[in-house]
Amino acid sequence: MEKQKTWHEKDAEERTLGHRVADAVASGMGSWTFIIIQSVIVLIWMGLNVFGFCYHWDVYPFILLNLLFSTQAAYAAPIIMMSQNRQGERDRAQAEADYQTNRDAKDEIEALQKKLNSIEVEKLDKLITMFEELKKEIKAKQ
Repeated sequence: MEKQKTWHEKDAEERTLGHRVADAVASGMGSWTFIIIQSVIVLIWMGLNVFGFCYHWDVYPFILLNLLFSTQAAYAAPIIMMSQNRQGERDRAQAEADYQTNRDAKDEIEALQKKLNSIEVEKLDKLITMFEELKKEIKAKQ
């Protein structure tokens, strides 16, 4: 019998290059590592342009740096939203899988309960039959 795929396996198979890139960008930009590296780069950029002894390519108020941040935000926001949409789809798929598992478990528990009830009824029927036979034997001896 072929093993049924989990929603994790189905999701991994359905991921396109764009999905993987969006997830990687969102993961990278949503980390302390990114914040720290970007902060260091900004401080270096500002330091070189304010206190540097060489050519100042972006003097205060750092218009070029502001343009770079705007461009980064313009691309990052939709990419992060794509990743969040995919996360929502994954969450829905997981919720559906969990719901189906719960339904299957409920059906199985109900079937077991019916089986236990039928076993209990059979045992009670046997006990009643045994008691009736015992009662007949006692009456016959009297």
